[in-house]
Amino acid sequence: MRIFTLPEAPNSTLGKIEKNLSENLMGFLKENIVAVEKPLSEIEKDFQAYQIPAAPSFVSDYAEQMMQTLIAHSVHTSAPSFIGHMTSALPYFVLPLSKMMVGLNQNLVKIETSKAFTPLERQVLGMMHHMVYGQNEPFYESWMHSASHSLGAFCSGGTVANITALWIARNRLLKPDGDFKGVAQSGLMRALRHYGYDDLAILVSTRGHYSLGKAADLLGIGRDNIVSVPCAADNKVDVAKMREAAERLEAQNIKVMAIVGVAGTTETGNIDPLKELADLAEQLGCHFHVDAAWGGASLLSNKYRHLLAGIERADSVTIDAHKQMYVPMGAGMVLFKDPEFANAIKHHAEYILRKGSKDLGSQTLEGSRPGMAMLVHACLQVIGRDGYEILINNSLEKARYFGELIAAQDDFQLASRPELCLLTYRYVPAKVQSQLNEAIAANDAARVSEINTLLDGLTKFIQKRQREQGKSFVSRTRIIPANNLEQTSVVFRVVLANPLTSKEILQQVLDEQREIAKLDTRFLPKLLAL
Repeated sequence: MRIFTLPEAPNSTLGKIEKNLSENLMGFLKENIVAVEKPLSEIEKDFQAYQIPAAPSFVSDYAEQMMQTLIAHSVHTSAPSFIGHMTSALPYFVLPLSKMMVGLNQNLVKIETSKAFTPLERQVLGMMHHMVYGQNEPFYESWMHSASHSLGAFCSGGTVANITALWIARNRLLKPDGDFKGVAQSGLMRALRHYGYDDLAILVSTRGHYSLGKAADLLGIGRDNIVSVPCAADNKVDVAKMREAAERLEAQNIKVMAIVGVAGTTETGNIDPLKELADLAEQLGCHFHVDAAWGGASLLSNKYRHLLAGIERADSVTIDAHKQMYVPMGAGMVLFKDPEFANAIKHHAEYILRKGSKDLGSQTLEGSRPGMAMLVHACLQVIGRDGYEILINNSLEKARYFGELIAAQDDFQLASRPELCLLTYRYVPAKVQSQLNEAIAANDAARVSEINTLLDGLTKFIQKRQREQGKSFVSRTRIIPANNLEQTSVVFRVVLANPLTSKEILQQVLDEQREIAKLDTRFLPKLLAL
Protein backbone atom coordinates (compact mmCIF):
# COMPACT_ATOMS: atom_id res chain seq x y z
CA MET A 1 0.00 0.00 0.00
CA ARG A 2 1.53 3.27 -1.20
CA ILE A 3 0.52 5.59 1.63
CA PHE A 4 3.90 6.64 2.98
CA THR A 5 6.00 5.87 -0.12
CA LEU A 6 6.81 7.82 -3.27
CA PRO A 7 4.15 10.18 -4.64
CA GLU A 8 2.36 9.68 -7.91
CA ALA A 9 4.36 10.44 -11.05
CA PRO A 10 3.86 13.95 -12.46
CA ASN A 11 2.19 12.53 -15.59
CA SER A 12 -0.35 10.50 -13.59
CA THR A 13 -3.98 11.52 -13.30
CA LEU A 14 -3.35 12.95 -9.84
CA GLY A 15 -0.28 14.83 -11.03
CA LYS A 16 -2.24 16.37 -13.91
CA ILE A 17 -5.04 17.43 -11.60
CA GLU A 18 -2.60 19.09 -9.22
CA LYS A 19 -0.68 20.88 -11.97
CA ASN A 20 -3.73 22.19 -13.77
CA LEU A 21 -5.59 23.22 -10.64
CA SER A 22 -2.58 25.36 -9.80
CA GLU A 23 -2.00 26.82 -13.26
CA ASN A 24 -5.14 26.66 -15.38
CA LEU A 25 -8.27 25.52 -13.59
CA MET A 26 -10.89 26.50 -16.15
CA GLY A 27 -8.86 25.35 -19.15
CA PHE A 28 -8.22 22.03 -17.43
CA LEU A 29 -11.89 21.47 -16.72
CA LYS A 30 -12.92 22.29 -20.27
CA GLU A 31 -10.23 20.16 -21.90
CA ASN A 32 -10.41 17.07 -19.70
CA ILE A 33 -14.03 16.72 -18.69
CA VAL A 34 -17.13 16.33 -20.80
CA ALA A 35 -19.34 18.64 -18.78
CA VAL A 36 -22.86 17.28 -18.80
CA GLU A 37 -25.18 19.14 -16.48
CA LYS A 38 -26.60 16.66 -13.98
CA PRO A 39 -29.23 17.39 -11.36
CA LEU A 40 -28.25 16.86 -7.73
CA SER A 41 -30.37 13.72 -7.52
CA GLU A 42 -28.26 12.14 -10.30
CA ILE A 43 -24.98 13.20 -8.68
CA GLU A 44 -26.10 11.62 -5.41
CA LYS A 45 -26.23 8.26 -7.20
CA ASP A 46 -22.43 8.38 -7.55
CA PHE A 47 -22.16 8.52 -3.75
CA GLN A 48 -24.71 5.95 -2.63
CA ALA A 49 -22.42 3.30 -1.11
CA TYR A 50 -22.59 3.35 2.68
CA GLN A 51 -20.15 0.53 3.51
CA ILE A 52 -16.44 1.20 3.92
CA PRO A 53 -14.58 -0.71 1.17
CA ALA A 54 -12.77 -3.80 2.44
CA ALA A 55 -10.08 -3.72 -0.23
CA PRO A 56 -7.78 -0.70 -0.73
CA SER A 57 -7.62 1.21 -4.03
CA PHE A 58 -4.69 2.62 -5.96
CA VAL A 59 -4.46 6.39 -5.70
CA SER A 60 -4.44 6.62 -9.51
CA ASP A 61 -7.71 4.66 -9.72
CA TYR A 62 -9.30 6.82 -7.05
CA ALA A 63 -8.18 10.03 -8.78
CA GLU A 64 -9.63 8.83 -12.09
CA GLN A 65 -12.94 8.04 -10.39
CA MET A 66 -13.06 11.47 -8.75
CA MET A 67 -12.28 13.10 -12.09
CA GLN A 68 -15.53 11.76 -13.51
CA THR A 69 -17.73 12.21 -10.44
CA LEU A 70 -16.55 14.84 -7.98
CA ILE A 71 -14.49 17.19 -10.15
CA ALA A 72 -16.73 16.95 -13.20
CA HIS A 73 -19.71 18.26 -11.27
CA SER A 74 -18.07 20.60 -8.77
CA VAL A 75 -19.02 24.27 -8.86
CA HIS A 76 -16.46 26.25 -10.85
CA THR A 77 -16.06 28.99 -8.26
CA SER A 78 -12.91 30.31 -9.93
CA ALA A 79 -14.64 31.03 -13.24
CA PRO A 80 -14.78 34.77 -14.01
CA SER A 81 -18.47 34.36 -14.89
CA PHE A 82 -19.20 32.89 -11.42
CA ILE A 83 -20.30 36.13 -9.77
CA GLY A 84 -23.04 34.99 -7.41
CA HIS A 85 -21.25 34.28 -4.13
CA MET A 86 -18.35 35.45 -1.99
CA THR A 87 -15.99 32.89 -3.50
CA SER A 88 -13.36 33.70 -6.10
CA ALA A 89 -10.33 32.43 -7.96
CA LEU A 90 -7.27 31.71 -5.82
CA PRO A 91 -3.71 32.92 -6.45
CA TYR A 92 -1.57 30.34 -8.26
CA PHE A 93 0.85 29.93 -5.33
CA VAL A 94 -1.80 28.84 -2.83
CA LEU A 95 -2.03 25.21 -3.99
CA PRO A 96 1.65 24.23 -3.52
CA LEU A 97 1.75 26.07 -0.18
CA SER A 98 -1.45 24.29 0.88
CA LYS A 99 0.30 21.01 0.12
CA MET A 100 3.14 22.07 2.43
CA MET A 101 0.68 23.05 5.16
CA VAL A 102 -1.16 19.72 4.95
CA GLY A 103 2.08 17.76 4.85
CA LEU A 104 3.36 19.39 8.04
CA ASN A 105 -0.02 18.62 9.67
CA GLN A 106 0.41 21.01 12.58
CA ASN A 107 -2.33 21.29 15.22
CA LEU A 108 -2.67 24.88 16.39
CA VAL A 109 -4.43 23.98 19.60
CA LYS A 110 -1.14 23.30 21.39
CA ILE A 111 2.44 24.58 21.22
CA GLU A 112 3.68 20.97 21.40
CA THR A 113 2.10 20.31 18.00
CA SER A 114 2.73 23.71 16.37
CA LYS A 115 6.00 25.10 17.71
CA ALA A 116 6.67 27.45 14.75
CA PHE A 117 3.08 27.81 13.53
CA THR A 118 1.95 29.32 16.85
CA PRO A 119 4.18 32.42 16.63
CA LEU A 120 3.36 32.69 12.91
CA GLU A 121 -0.36 32.74 13.71
CA ARG A 122 0.21 35.35 16.41
CA GLN A 123 2.12 37.46 13.88
CA VAL A 124 -0.74 37.27 11.35
CA LEU A 125 -3.22 38.28 14.06
CA GLY A 126 -0.89 41.17 14.92
CA MET A 127 -0.80 42.30 11.29
CA MET A 128 -4.58 42.17 11.01
CA HIS A 129 -4.99 43.89 14.37
CA HIS A 130 -2.71 46.70 13.19
CA MET A 131 -4.73 46.99 9.97
CA VAL A 132 -7.89 47.56 12.04
CA TYR A 133 -6.68 49.37 15.15
CA GLY A 134 -3.35 50.89 14.08
CA GLN A 135 -1.61 50.71 17.45
CA ASN A 136 2.06 51.71 17.70
CA GLU A 137 5.09 49.42 17.65
CA PRO A 138 5.53 49.11 21.45
CA PHE A 139 1.96 47.81 21.70
CA TYR A 140 2.71 44.85 19.43
CA GLU A 141 6.10 44.24 21.03
CA SER A 142 4.30 43.87 24.36
CA TRP A 143 1.23 41.90 23.41
CA MET A 144 1.66 40.00 20.12
CA HIS A 145 3.50 37.02 21.64
CA SER A 146 2.31 37.33 25.23
CA ALA A 147 1.45 33.96 26.78
CA SER A 148 -1.40 35.42 28.84
CA HIS A 149 -2.96 37.68 26.19
CA SER A 150 -4.28 37.48 22.67
CA LEU A 151 -4.91 39.99 19.88
CA GLY A 152 -7.46 37.68 18.32
CA ALA A 153 -8.28 34.13 17.35
CA PHE A 154 -8.25 32.17 14.11
CA CYS A 155 -11.52 30.39 13.37
CA SER A 156 -12.93 28.19 10.63
CA GLY A 157 -15.08 31.10 9.47
CA GLY A 158 -17.15 34.14 10.34
CA THR A 159 -19.78 32.15 12.21
CA VAL A 160 -17.33 30.88 14.83
CA ALA A 161 -15.66 34.30 14.91
CA ASN A 162 -18.98 36.03 15.69
CA ILE A 163 -19.82 33.41 18.32
CA THR A 164 -16.42 33.94 19.95
CA ALA A 165 -16.87 37.72 20.05
CA LEU A 166 -20.30 37.48 21.69
CA TRP A 167 -19.06 34.77 24.05
CA ILE A 168 -16.45 37.22 25.28
CA ALA A 169 -19.06 39.98 25.51
CA ARG A 170 -21.30 37.79 27.68
CA ASN A 171 -18.51 36.64 29.97
CA ARG A 172 -17.14 40.15 30.43
CA LEU A 173 -20.57 41.51 31.27
CA LEU A 174 -21.40 38.72 33.73
CA LYS A 175 -17.88 38.44 35.13
CA PRO A 176 -16.85 37.12 38.55
CA ASP A 177 -17.84 39.48 41.34
CA GLY A 178 -16.99 38.77 44.97
CA ASP A 179 -18.26 35.30 45.85
CA PHE A 180 -19.98 35.01 42.47
CA LYS A 181 -17.77 32.98 40.13
CA GLY A 182 -19.06 34.43 36.87
CA VAL A 183 -21.37 33.14 34.15
CA ALA A 184 -18.82 30.69 32.75
CA GLN A 185 -18.69 28.83 36.05
CA SER A 186 -22.15 29.46 37.51
CA GLY A 187 -24.41 29.56 34.46
CA LEU A 188 -26.64 32.19 32.91
CA MET A 189 -29.58 32.05 35.32
CA ARG A 190 -27.46 32.56 38.43
CA ALA A 191 -25.51 35.30 36.64
CA LEU A 192 -28.68 37.20 35.73
CA ARG A 193 -29.94 36.95 39.31
CA HIS A 194 -26.61 38.14 40.70
CA TYR A 195 -26.51 41.23 38.49
CA GLY A 196 -30.24 41.93 38.73
CA TYR A 197 -31.12 41.62 35.04
CA ASP A 198 -34.28 39.94 33.79
CA ASP A 199 -32.66 39.09 30.46
CA LEU A 200 -29.96 39.98 27.92
CA ALA A 201 -30.29 41.23 24.35
CA ILE A 202 -28.15 41.85 21.27
CA LEU A 203 -28.98 44.73 18.92
CA VAL A 204 -28.28 44.41 15.17
CA SER A 205 -29.86 45.52 11.92
CA THR A 206 -32.29 43.41 9.93
CA ARG A 207 -29.33 42.75 7.63
CA GLY A 208 -27.41 40.97 10.43
CA HIS A 209 -25.92 37.59 9.58
CA TYR A 210 -27.74 34.41 10.60
CA SER A 211 -24.70 33.35 12.66
CA LEU A 212 -25.75 35.85 15.33
CA GLY A 213 -28.85 33.76 15.95
CA LYS A 214 -26.64 30.70 16.40
CA ALA A 215 -24.53 32.62 18.91
CA ALA A 216 -27.57 33.68 20.91
CA ASP A 217 -28.79 30.09 20.93
CA LEU A 218 -25.47 28.62 22.06
CA LEU A 219 -24.85 31.28 24.72
CA GLY A 220 -28.24 30.70 26.34
CA ILE A 221 -29.54 34.15 25.44
CA GLY A 222 -32.10 32.84 22.96
CA ARG A 223 -32.77 33.75 19.35
CA ASP A 224 -35.74 35.90 20.37
CA ASN A 225 -33.32 38.23 22.10
CA ILE A 226 -31.55 39.10 18.88
CA VAL A 227 -33.35 42.41 18.39
CA SER A 228 -33.44 43.23 14.67
CA VAL A 229 -33.57 46.96 14.04
CA PRO A 230 -34.93 48.23 10.69
CA CYS A 231 -32.63 49.73 8.09
CA ALA A 232 -33.03 53.00 6.27
CA ALA A 233 -33.50 53.05 2.49
CA ASP A 234 -29.73 52.73 2.04
CA ASN A 235 -29.71 49.30 3.80
CA LYS A 236 -27.81 50.74 6.79
CA VAL A 237 -29.23 50.35 10.28
CA ASP A 238 -31.37 53.23 11.56
CA VAL A 239 -29.40 54.29 14.65
CA ALA A 240 -32.28 56.34 16.04
CA LYS A 241 -34.51 53.26 15.97
CA MET A 242 -31.75 51.21 17.58
CA ARG A 243 -31.55 53.75 20.41
CA GLU A 244 -35.33 53.52 20.84
CA ALA A 245 -35.09 49.72 20.99
CA ALA A 246 -32.41 49.99 23.68
CA GLU A 247 -34.62 52.30 25.73
CA ARG A 248 -37.55 49.85 25.49
CA LEU A 249 -35.31 47.01 26.63
CA GLU A 250 -34.00 49.02 29.56
CA ALA A 251 -37.57 49.73 30.65
CA GLN A 252 -38.09 45.94 30.77
CA ASN A 253 -34.88 45.46 32.79
CA ILE A 254 -33.25 43.72 29.83
CA LYS A 255 -29.56 44.53 29.53
CA VAL A 256 -28.13 45.17 26.06
CA MET A 257 -25.13 42.86 26.06
CA ALA A 258 -23.79 43.91 22.66
CA ILE A 259 -24.40 46.04 19.62
CA VAL A 260 -23.33 44.45 16.32
CA GLY A 261 -22.47 46.71 13.41
CA VAL A 262 -22.34 45.14 9.96
CA ALA A 263 -19.50 46.15 7.65
CA GLY A 264 -20.52 44.55 4.40
CA THR A 265 -24.00 43.07 4.62
CA THR A 266 -24.32 39.64 3.04
CA GLU A 267 -27.26 40.62 0.88
CA THR A 268 -26.45 44.16 -0.27
CA GLY A 269 -22.84 44.84 0.76
CA ASN A 270 -23.61 47.97 2.77
CA ILE A 271 -21.82 49.27 5.86
CA ASP A 272 -23.60 50.46 8.99
CA PRO A 273 -22.74 53.92 10.42
CA LEU A 274 -20.03 52.51 12.67
CA LYS A 275 -19.11 55.79 14.39
CA GLU A 276 -22.70 56.33 15.52
CA LEU A 277 -22.99 52.75 16.71
CA ALA A 278 -19.76 53.13 18.67
CA ASP A 279 -21.21 56.23 20.35
CA LEU A 280 -24.39 54.34 21.23
CA ALA A 281 -22.46 51.38 22.63
CA GLU A 282 -20.49 53.74 24.87
CA GLN A 283 -23.70 55.35 26.12
CA LEU A 284 -25.23 51.95 26.88
CA GLY A 285 -22.04 50.55 28.39
CA CYS A 286 -22.10 47.47 26.18
CA HIS A 287 -19.76 45.53 23.91
CA PHE A 288 -19.44 46.84 20.35
CA HIS A 289 -18.75 44.13 17.78
CA VAL A 290 -18.33 44.71 14.05
CA ASP A 291 -19.10 41.84 11.71
CA ALA A 292 -16.73 42.70 8.85
CA ALA A 293 -16.44 39.12 7.57
CA TRP A 294 -17.02 40.42 4.06
CA GLY A 295 -16.05 44.09 4.10
CA GLY A 296 -13.11 44.04 6.50
CA ALA A 297 -10.54 43.37 3.77
CA SER A 298 -11.41 46.76 2.26
CA LEU A 299 -9.24 48.24 5.00
CA LEU A 300 -6.29 47.08 2.86
CA SER A 301 -7.25 49.78 0.34
CA ASN A 302 -6.02 53.25 1.21
CA LYS A 303 -8.54 54.63 -1.27
CA TYR A 304 -11.61 52.99 0.25
CA ARG A 305 -10.79 52.23 3.90
CA HIS A 306 -12.67 55.40 4.86
CA LEU A 307 -15.89 53.50 4.14
CA LEU A 308 -15.28 51.59 7.39
CA ALA A 309 -14.53 54.65 9.52
CA GLY A 310 -15.33 53.89 13.14
CA ILE A 311 -14.33 50.22 13.00
CA GLU A 312 -11.25 51.07 15.06
CA ARG A 313 -13.58 51.79 18.00
CA ALA A 314 -15.01 48.27 18.01
CA ASP A 315 -14.24 45.97 20.92
CA SER A 316 -14.03 43.05 18.48
CA VAL A 317 -14.03 42.62 14.70
CA THR A 318 -14.71 39.58 12.50
CA ILE A 319 -12.84 39.25 9.19
CA ASP A 320 -12.87 36.30 6.79
CA ALA A 321 -9.61 35.97 4.86
CA HIS A 322 -11.27 33.40 2.57
CA LYS A 323 -13.40 36.14 1.08
CA GLN A 324 -11.74 39.29 -0.28
CA MET A 325 -8.24 38.27 0.78
CA TYR A 326 -8.16 35.35 -1.69
CA VAL A 327 -7.30 32.63 0.82
CA PRO A 328 -8.85 29.12 0.62
CA MET A 329 -11.94 28.33 2.66
CA GLY A 330 -11.58 28.03 6.42
CA ALA A 331 -9.67 31.19 7.38
CA GLY A 332 -11.83 33.36 9.62
CA MET A 333 -10.57 35.65 12.36
CA VAL A 334 -11.88 37.62 15.30
CA LEU A 335 -9.73 40.49 16.54
CA PHE A 336 -9.84 41.97 20.06
CA LYS A 337 -9.11 45.64 20.66
CA ASP A 338 -7.92 44.89 24.19
CA PRO A 339 -5.48 41.94 24.53
CA GLU A 340 -7.08 41.17 27.91
CA PHE A 341 -10.50 40.37 26.42
CA ALA A 342 -9.66 36.78 25.49
CA ASN A 343 -9.03 35.97 29.16
CA ALA A 344 -12.81 36.08 29.63
CA ILE A 345 -13.05 32.73 27.85
CA LYS A 346 -9.71 31.21 28.87
CA HIS A 347 -9.75 27.51 29.73
CA HIS A 348 -7.15 24.93 30.70
CA ALA A 349 -6.58 21.18 30.84
CA GLU A 350 -3.78 19.28 32.50
CA TYR A 351 -2.68 17.21 29.50
CA ILE A 352 -2.90 20.22 27.18
CA LEU A 353 -3.48 23.98 27.44
CA ARG A 354 -1.55 24.26 30.68
CA LYS A 355 -1.49 27.54 32.58
CA GLY A 356 1.36 29.80 31.53
CA SER A 357 1.88 28.10 28.16
CA LYS A 358 1.44 29.84 24.81
CA ASP A 359 -1.17 27.34 23.66
CA LEU A 360 -3.57 29.11 21.30
CA GLY A 361 -6.32 26.62 22.15
CA SER A 362 -6.74 28.08 25.63
CA GLN A 363 -8.46 31.13 24.14
CA THR A 364 -10.39 29.66 21.22
CA LEU A 365 -13.76 27.96 20.82
CA GLU A 366 -12.37 25.33 18.49
CA GLY A 367 -9.83 22.77 19.64
CA SER A 368 -7.81 21.04 16.93
CA ARG A 369 -7.20 23.40 14.02
CA PRO A 370 -4.99 23.33 10.90
CA GLY A 371 -2.37 26.01 10.23
CA MET A 372 -4.50 28.18 7.92
CA ALA A 373 -2.63 31.22 9.23
CA MET A 374 0.25 30.12 7.00
CA LEU A 375 -1.85 30.73 3.87
CA VAL A 376 -3.00 34.12 5.13
CA HIS A 377 0.64 34.93 5.91
CA ALA A 378 1.62 33.86 2.39
CA CYS A 379 -0.97 36.10 0.73
CA LEU A 380 -0.03 39.07 2.91
CA GLN A 381 3.62 38.61 1.96
CA VAL A 382 3.28 37.70 -1.73
CA ILE A 383 0.42 40.06 -2.63
CA GLY A 384 1.31 42.79 -0.14
CA ARG A 385 -0.57 46.00 0.64
CA ASP A 386 0.06 47.36 -2.86
CA GLY A 387 -1.32 44.23 -4.48
CA TYR A 388 -4.41 44.19 -2.29
CA GLU A 389 -4.95 47.87 -3.05
CA ILE A 390 -5.15 47.04 -6.76
CA LEU A 391 -7.40 44.01 -6.25
CA ILE A 392 -9.87 45.69 -3.89
CA ASN A 393 -10.04 48.96 -5.81
CA ASN A 394 -10.65 47.01 -9.00
CA SER A 395 -13.50 45.04 -7.41
CA LEU A 396 -15.25 48.08 -5.97
CA GLU A 397 -14.92 50.09 -9.16
CA LYS A 398 -16.09 47.16 -11.29
CA ALA A 399 -19.23 46.96 -9.12
CA ARG A 400 -19.84 50.66 -9.66
CA TYR A 401 -19.43 50.17 -13.40
CA PHE A 402 -21.88 47.26 -13.39
CA GLY A 403 -24.37 49.32 -11.38
CA GLU A 404 -24.18 52.08 -13.98
CA LEU A 405 -24.50 49.55 -16.80
CA ILE A 406 -27.65 48.08 -15.24
CA ALA A 407 -29.17 51.52 -14.61
CA ALA A 408 -28.62 52.40 -18.29
CA GLN A 409 -30.70 49.42 -19.49
CA ASP A 410 -34.37 49.89 -20.31
CA ASP A 411 -35.30 46.44 -19.06
CA PHE A 412 -33.22 46.10 -15.87
CA GLN A 413 -33.67 47.82 -12.53
CA LEU A 414 -30.98 48.40 -9.90
CA ALA A 415 -32.28 47.32 -6.47
CA SER A 416 -29.31 48.40 -4.33
CA ARG A 417 -26.37 50.56 -5.37
CA PRO A 418 -22.95 49.08 -4.61
CA GLU A 419 -20.99 50.44 -1.67
CA LEU A 420 -18.44 47.64 -1.69
CA CYS A 421 -18.35 45.12 -4.56
CA LEU A 422 -21.81 43.62 -4.08
CA LEU A 423 -25.06 44.78 -5.67
CA THR A 424 -28.59 43.62 -6.42
CA TYR A 425 -30.87 44.14 -9.42
CA ARG A 426 -33.70 42.51 -11.36
CA TYR A 427 -35.05 42.17 -14.87
CA VAL A 428 -38.08 44.44 -15.34
CA PRO A 429 -39.37 45.16 -18.87
CA ALA A 430 -39.69 48.90 -19.60
CA LYS A 431 -43.49 48.73 -19.78
CA VAL A 432 -43.64 47.01 -16.39
CA GLN A 433 -41.27 49.55 -14.86
CA SER A 434 -43.61 52.36 -15.89
CA GLN A 435 -46.61 50.60 -14.37
CA LEU A 436 -44.72 49.82 -11.17
CA ASN A 437 -43.58 53.44 -10.80
CA GLU A 438 -47.14 54.65 -11.34
CA ALA A 439 -48.46 52.26 -8.68
CA ILE A 440 -45.77 53.36 -6.21
CA ALA A 441 -46.51 57.04 -6.89
CA ALA A 442 -50.21 56.37 -6.30
CA ASN A 443 -49.39 54.47 -3.08
CA ASP A 444 -51.32 51.53 -4.54
CA ALA A 445 -49.93 48.71 -2.37
CA ALA A 446 -52.18 46.06 -3.90
CA ARG A 447 -51.04 46.88 -7.43
CA VAL A 448 -47.38 46.97 -6.37
CA SER A 449 -47.81 43.59 -4.71
CA GLU A 450 -49.39 42.12 -7.85
CA ILE A 451 -46.51 43.29 -10.03
CA ASN A 452 -43.85 42.27 -7.53
CA THR A 453 -45.28 38.77 -7.19
CA LEU A 454 -45.00 38.20 -10.93
CA LEU A 455 -41.52 39.76 -11.03
CA ASP A 456 -40.46 37.44 -8.20
CA GLY A 457 -41.50 34.42 -10.24
CA LEU A 458 -39.71 35.73 -13.33
CA THR A 459 -36.51 36.46 -11.37
CA LYS A 460 -36.47 32.96 -9.89
CA PHE A 461 -37.02 31.44 -13.35
CA ILE A 462 -34.14 33.41 -14.89
CA GLN A 463 -31.75 32.72 -12.02
CA LYS A 464 -32.45 28.99 -11.97
CA ARG A 465 -32.24 28.58 -15.77
CA GLN A 466 -29.00 30.60 -15.92
CA ARG A 467 -27.46 28.39 -13.26
CA GLU A 468 -28.54 25.23 -15.10
CA GLN A 469 -27.12 26.45 -18.43
CA GLY A 470 -23.73 26.79 -16.72
CA LYS A 471 -22.33 29.70 -18.73
CA SER A 472 -22.55 32.15 -15.83
CA PHE A 473 -23.96 32.31 -12.34
CA VAL A 474 -25.59 34.96 -10.17
CA SER A 475 -27.37 34.25 -6.90
CA ARG A 476 -30.68 35.62 -5.70
CA THR A 477 -32.05 36.97 -2.45
CA ARG A 478 -35.07 38.81 -1.10
CA ILE A 479 -34.82 42.43 0.02
CA ILE A 480 -36.90 45.60 0.17
CA PRO A 481 -35.73 47.75 -2.77
CA ALA A 482 -35.88 51.52 -2.36
CA ASN A 483 -39.28 53.13 -3.18
CA ASN A 484 -41.11 49.81 -3.17
CA LEU A 485 -43.74 50.62 -0.50
CA GLU A 486 -41.82 48.49 2.03
CA GLN A 487 -42.58 45.33 0.05
CA THR A 488 -39.94 42.64 -0.32
CA SER A 489 -38.80 41.51 -3.74
CA VAL A 490 -36.67 38.70 -5.14
CA VAL A 491 -33.58 40.16 -6.81
CA PHE A 492 -30.39 39.01 -8.46
CA ARG A 493 -27.31 39.27 -6.21
CA VAL A 494 -23.86 39.76 -7.68
CA VAL A 495 -20.44 39.69 -5.97
CA LEU A 496 -17.59 41.09 -8.07
CA ALA A 497 -14.46 39.84 -6.31
CA ASN A 498 -12.82 37.85 -9.11
CA PRO A 499 -10.16 40.05 -10.77
CA LEU A 500 -10.63 38.08 -14.02
CA THR A 501 -14.27 39.14 -14.41
CA SER A 502 -14.27 41.57 -17.34
CA LYS A 503 -16.74 44.24 -18.48
CA GLU A 504 -17.48 42.03 -21.48
CA ILE A 505 -18.49 39.17 -19.18
CA LEU A 506 -20.81 41.47 -17.23
CA GLN A 507 -22.52 42.54 -20.45
CA GLN A 508 -22.86 38.87 -21.45
CA VAL A 509 -24.52 38.09 -18.11
CA LEU A 510 -27.22 40.69 -18.80
CA ASP A 511 -27.63 39.53 -22.40
CA GLU A 512 -28.05 35.94 -21.25
CA GLN A 513 -30.65 36.93 -18.65
CA ARG A 514 -32.54 38.92 -21.25
CA GLU A 515 -32.65 35.92 -23.59
CA ILE A 516 -33.68 33.55 -20.79
CA ALA A 517 -36.56 35.87 -19.85
CA LYS A 518 -38.03 35.37 -23.33
CA LEU A 519 -38.28 31.63 -22.60
CA ASP A 520 -40.59 32.15 -19.62
CA THR A 521 -44.17 31.23 -20.49
CA ARG A 522 -45.67 31.70 -17.05
CA PHE A 523 -44.78 35.07 -15.55
CA LEU A 524 -43.54 37.30 -18.39
CA PRO A 525 -46.74 37.05 -20.49
CA LYS A 526 -48.83 38.05 -17.45
CA LEU A 527 -46.54 40.99 -16.75
CA LEU A 528 -46.72 42.24 -20.32
CA ALA A 529 -50.50 41.83 -20.29
CA LEU A 530 -50.99 44.03 -17.21
